[in-house]
Amino acid sequence: MTDPNNVETAAAPPPLPAVPPPPLPKPPAILTRDLTKCYGTLTALDKLNLQLEAGDVFGFIGPNGAGKSTTMKILAGLLNPTAGQAMVLGKNVARNGDFIRRNIGYMPDVFGVYEDLRVNEYLEFFASAYGIPRRQRKKIVQDVLELTDLKFKEDAFVDALSRGMQQRLGLARVLVHDPPVLLLDEPASGLDPRARIEIRELLKELQRLGKTILVSSHILSELDEFCNKLGIIERGKLIISGTREDLMRRAQIHPVICVQVVDEIERALSVLKTDSRVDQVELNSHELLVTLHDPLLHHHFLIERLVAANIRVHSIAPRQLKLEDVFLRLTKGMVQ
Repeated sequence: MTDPNNVETAAAPPPLPAVPPPPLPKPPAILTRDLTKCYGTLTALDKLNLQLEAGDVFGFIGPNGAGKSTTMKILAGLLNPTAGQAMVLGKNVARNGDFIRRNIGYMPDVFGVYEDLRVNEYLEFFASAYGIPRRQRKKIVQDVLELTDLKFKEDAFVDALSRGMQQRLGLARVLVHDPPVLLLDEPASGLDPRARIEIRELLKELQRLGKTILVSSHILSELDEFCNKLGIIERGKLIISGTREDLMRRAQIHPVICVQVVDEIERALSVLKTDSRVDQVELNSHELLVTLHDPLLHHHFLIERLVAANIRVHSIAPRQLKLEDVFLRLTKGMVQ
């Protein structure tokens, strides 16, 4: 008979390893909900809804008085909205001033400089204002001067700088506390072509560093070059936002194909005009500009039509559409 007190009990299974909870999704870098700003009877910003994720570079397009600067001032905590909400990194701008100042770098279209300071003194002053410890300031200022290519001007007086150098200094100022979100209002305004190129390259470098950038500009071709998202605003209303392709689709711009033939260009013009898939054909110097009815239609059929007519094709390629075309198509040129 088995002694019940001697029965061996089975070993308990080892506990399962704890499964960590999935990481919470990051809040948008910038989020506005029905953001509105009124000055008496004037509505400067009308229910703006905008969302930028971390690392987005958003080109804000619109005429003067459209609401671009108003939006940036609200996001920077310098203006209170009349209605709606503005959020930066998940925090309400109106209720988290200290957080916003630490995480935002705001460069207005016109900013004052301290004329009696040298460049390095100017940046050290703002580093101090942001609470950066004294022992760290010098290195941070040197790093920012290096990034903005102002190292050779560190001992120059601020009022002796050219307009382009002052714009670079403005960018250096908003970078001293290394904010993840940058609001840049017309950073290339008033610059000569060389200075504009230098500012553009600097913005590309900030993009590579992972900054979230909201930038406004009237130089649409430059925004088109490095922004992954674009938005068009007019009279305080955001007309459209999205990728370049989103804007092209909304504008319903039909593709234009540039066709060059070896000879018989007039006969090629006649052949292509008779195709029902072609909207119109224009003769432009030594090439044909062919507009298709369907934006999604591939242009290979043009080659087939010309070859079938014994017309030798030299080259064929879509014409690069410009952001200016979209802007003119979607806006009416009205301001407040």
